[in-house]
Amino acid sequence: MEVILFAVFASIAVVSSVLVVTRRNPVIAALCLILNFGSLAGMYLLLSAQFIAVVQIIVYAGAIMVLFLFVLMLLRPDMERSFFRHDPLFKWAAIIVSVFTFLLLVYAIILTTFNAPILANHAKTIEIGTVEAIGKELFSNFLLPFEAIGFVLLSATVGAMLLSKKKLD
Repeated sequence: MEVILFAVFASIAVVSSVLVVTRRNPVIAALCLILNFGSLAGMYLLLSAQFIAVVQIIVYAGAIMVLFLFVLMLLRPDMERSFFRHDPLFKWAAIIVSVFTFLLLVYAIILTTFNAPILANHAKTIEIGTVEAIGKELFSNFLLPFEAIGFVLLSATVGAMLLSKKKLD
């Protein structure tokens, strides 16, 4: 069942990533990127990394994509000029670089060998990726840095609020 689910999530990730790159409408591309993030979260769940899967959904598919969509709406990319229309050399250079990168990936996949010691530590890796194990580490060994980051984020939020506040005359 894991192999079938991996094949489904991987095919969704590949198709949605191709759609992100090939769509002319940036909002549609951003929505395909959300689908890609969801399929990656599914693959993290198959690897028994529940915390990373939840963070993938909350942080990337939630917060980062909302930020992307706001920036896309503010910039109005339909008004921008396309590099590919004015200089076809850019288009051919992008095609050559893309084909070269694809061939490098295929070459790396063909030469990949799987090692048995990785499978021997599989039970330990399942235990490390749980929310409980990460919470224990955060609130025991890394409590001071965790609290410091909380104060840094709080001060950044207060600073952003002060900077965005309009002055009343």
